[in-house]
Amino acid sequence: MSQVSESKILKFYRSQTGRKFITGVTGIGLMGFLVVHLAGNLGFFIGGDAVNAYTAKLHSLGPLVLIVEIGLIAIVLFHAILGISIAQEKKRARPEGYALHVSGGAPSRMSPASKSMIWTGIVLLLFIVLHVWQFRFGPHYDTMLPGGVEPVRDMYKVVVDVFADPVWVAIYMGVMVLLGFHLRHGFWSAFQSIGAMSSRLSNTMYAAALVFAVLIALGFFVLPLYLHMVH
Repeated sequence: MSQVSESKILKFYRSQTGRKFITGVTGIGLMGFLVVHLAGNLGFFIGGDAVNAYTAKLHSLGPLVLIVEIGLIAIVLFHAILGISIAQEKKRARPEGYALHVSGGAPSRMSPASKSMIWTGIVLLLFIVLHVWQFRFGPHYDTMLPGGVEPVRDMYKVVVDVFADPVWVAIYMGVMVLLGFHLRHGFWSAFQSIGAMSSRLSNTMYAAALVFAVLIALGFFVLPLYLHMVH
């Protein structure tokens, strides 16, 4: 790669537009992961065998799973770092703060969700660390799947044990509310940042953001409550 190309890439990355674009791309990628993750979690409403068969299939991919996990962690951190830097620049450019900035319509779409992005993002980042610690590196129980020849990890029991505690249920449900707030603005903002949304589609995408945020947050919200009540 020539020095000219490197210079253009660095200039793009350092610019506010460039960092917003990258934040939008990584945000869309993470939203896609949430959809896949939620689809996988639907197995908990079916039963232990469905969950354990799904997780066993994932772990059978070997090193590929680790590569994907490391990639996801890198994307989350990159997204968070860029988001914080963009918020700091906005604050420096408008030192009076968000509290004095009144605007409820296009193109800024200022709202409680947009004004709390930095804080909901930080909470979600800390939650991800907790989530990985509890379930990826939590207790290991063995179980046999129907027709199986070797034991697999009983991930269903790991999750059920966590949500047997009403405190953890409350924590997870509370964080999912914050996830909904983050997605409410993040969905619309991501597509706007990458230039994939015309002014004609702005209202439609803003409405779609609400639907997406509610569906994803609600899907994750009901799971801990369901498992706590059932078990």
